[in-house]
Amino acid sequence: MAASGCEDNAGAWLTDYQAPLVGFVLPIVNGDRQAAEDVVQETMLRGWQHAGELSREHAGSWLHKVARNIAISTYHRRRRARPREIPLDESTAPAAGDGVDGMADVLLIASALNSLSAEHRRVIVELFYNQRQVTEIAAMLAIPEGTVRSRCFYGLRAMRRLLEEQGVTGP
Repeated sequence: MAASGCEDNAGAWLTDYQAPLVGFVLPIVNGDRQAAEDVVQETMLRGWQHAGELSREHAGSWLHKVARNIAISTYHRRRRARPREIPLDESTAPAAGDGVDGMADVLLIASALNSLSAEHRRVIVELFYNQRQVTEIAAMLAIPEGTVRSRCFYGLRAMRRLLEEQGVTGP
């Protein structure tokens, strides 16, 4: 679709308003430059669409009004998208401990890991502690991906059984 002569001429003077509009919108969007540029881009698009109806003398006030309205609408849309905050109930906050329970858990898990075969332990450590992908581990150990998954499954099952026998977890 070809632009008319009026729209071509409007493109030249519309760009003159771009930088001042960013400065105008910036405080409305709390200093977020990216949001301000998005608002100005939308404003310029609407200015281009209404170029035939705008005169150069009145375009500034019209563009500022449109930019302000877009910025406010954007703010309201973002505010609705934000999840509602729920005040923290003091009784549900975890009690600060001295870390003894955490140390006991670490020792139990380390003991359970040490009870596994070296192959199972290596896969579990790489997956859960080093956070590697199955494909990475398979390449690193030169074994198929299915073997990595199988060793993980059987290793975790053995650890779960050991921890159940020690009374740490339920069946």
